[in-house]
Amino acid sequence: MSASSFRHPDQLRADFSQALSDMYREEVPAYGQLIDIVADINAEHEGIRSDGERHGAIRLGTADELNLIGRVFAVLGLHPVGYYDLSVAGLPVHSTAFRPITEAGFNVSPFRMFTSLLRLDMLPDALRKKAESALAARCIFSAKCHSLLEKAETEGGLNAIDGAEFVREAVSIFAWRKRAHVDLETYQALLSEHPLIADIVSFQGPHMNHLTPRVADIDAAHQRMREMGLEVKETIEGPPRRNCPILLRQTAFKALTESVEFKTKYGWETAHHTARFGEIEQRGMALTRKGRDLYDRCLAAKDFSDFPDTEAELKAQGLAFFDKNGSPLTYEDFLPVSAAGIFKSNLRDTAETETVAASGNQAVFEAALGRPVLDMFELYETASH
Repeated sequence: MSASSFRHPDQLRADFSQALSDMYREEVPAYGQLIDIVADINAEHEGIRSDGERHGAIRLGTADELNLIGRVFAVLGLHPVGYYDLSVAGLPVHSTAFRPITEAGFNVSPFRMFTSLLRLDMLPDALRKKAESALAARCIFSAKCHSLLEKAETEGGLNAIDGAEFVREAVSIFAWRKRAHVDLETYQALLSEHPLIADIVSFQGPHMNHLTPRVADIDAAHQRMREMGLEVKETIEGPPRRNCPILLRQTAFKALTESVEFKTKYGWETAHHTARFGEIEQRGMALTRKGRDLYDRCLAAKDFSDFPDTEAELKAQGLAFFDKNGSPLTYEDFLPVSAAGIFKSNLRDTAETETVAASGNQAVFEAALGRPVLDMFELYETASH
């Protein structure tokens, strides 16, 4: 089959993004409210790439799952960019962001998937064995998905018919299933250690954790969410409001409490699980390494008065990336601190999560993935020339 008869990975990604959004809107009605809020606000702004732009977040349990998902995303033109160590926030996961890496790719479908892998090495021995046993017994892919994935890899792509079926199979990986994969006793043991562990291990697959549309004015969206009666986080994660937005700002409505059926010695019993939520984001300018260092210092000091707030100053001081025409490059990635803040605030409000020393292990993550993650700064540097 010639390459010209294949559906382009960018188009497959656009199909996947829309189908995922449709599924999540049906599963989480409040997400539909977010989409409507974002559409209204974005209609009031011009010159921003936001229509249909969103990112998702998933959590995987094993190295094999990460490897398989990485292969699926490759067919959709999604590449792993950056390594995020969330152990700094007491979360036993590390992550990457799968996203397009070219301007043309973003123009067709600016979808990203923030993908986390459970750090089994950070769990107590007894609990780790329970988690490993449960994860070893689940299969997140259908036989059809495996077949189409191998066909895409062997032949170099998929035609329109196979591509449409592959998208349906890929979306179903991330569907919410109300019957748990573990029994109630195991779930409660996992939950007592950390809600994040329970969320990753207890279900039949890696359901969507959240899906996040991009909004032109997150402060206005935050206020609109309150007015619509959503239980919204009090703060907006990331840098403060500025004339020249930088990096990423995001906020969310709090996680839903949902009914789940767990097996017990008496049969199936209904219990409750809290994990999925709705988030919105506002993207700003991509910062250089020098700009990122200054950002980190300002964030630590909780004072951004030393961070220039005009494009001319940002360019003159080499703090942000600009293309060859002088336009600022959009930040296409994530903030480790911001991501961890969203994770924590939606998992456990009643108890503080212990903060531990950073213990990232990028080499282990990349070995599981089967390839290195790309360096975001190198991608921005290439785009700025």
